[in-house]
Amino acid sequence: IDMQRHVCPWWLGYLLACPLRRWAHDPAKILAPYVHEGATVLEPGPGMGFFTLPLARMVGATGRVVAVDVEPRMLDALRRRARKTGLLERVEIRLAQPDSLGLTDLAGQVDFALAFAVVHEMPSAVSFFTEAGRTLKPGGRLLLAEPIGHVRAPRFEAELAAAAEAGLQLGDRPSIRRSRAALFRKA
Repeated sequence: IDMQRHVCPWWLGYLLACPLRRWAHDPAKILAPYVHEGATVLEPGPGMGFFTLPLARMVGATGRVVAVDVEPRMLDALRRRARKTGLLERVEIRLAQPDSLGLTDLAGQVDFALAFAVVHEMPSAVSFFTEAGRTLKPGGRLLLAEPIGHVRAPRFEAELAAAAEAGLQLGDRPSIRRSRAALFRKA
């Protein structure tokens, strides 16, 4: 593990993709208020697709989910799972660089971004929110959720400040089990 980046090891992806996780984090309940058919969704740090595959179902045949990760083995597993469920054509899988998500081509195209248990792994929260924020359409939303066990309140407050510094407006503080969460909107 690269201790400087604190990136989730690829093998942990199997645990994170476990169907039992739905008990704590039901993707349909968490995401339904924000995702509609035909939407373009950005998911940095998708792991093996726990949220990606439900998102692909929610956006329908006319939408797409752009899943970006730094771990090739996570993306390979996500690709296999998306193919197996018949959703691969709705999921665009991208390998990120350690210092950039590589999303300049998505500027102003994303309706919704999901940052679930990922910002604390980024080298810079401000850089992350700036880059993700640029992809959002005006009025686009970004849902931030960080695990309580990894991200203490002061660090989460620093992430909120980083999002504000990147020009995202805090809207709501949704309740997500065992998480600190915030919903942002691009002005």
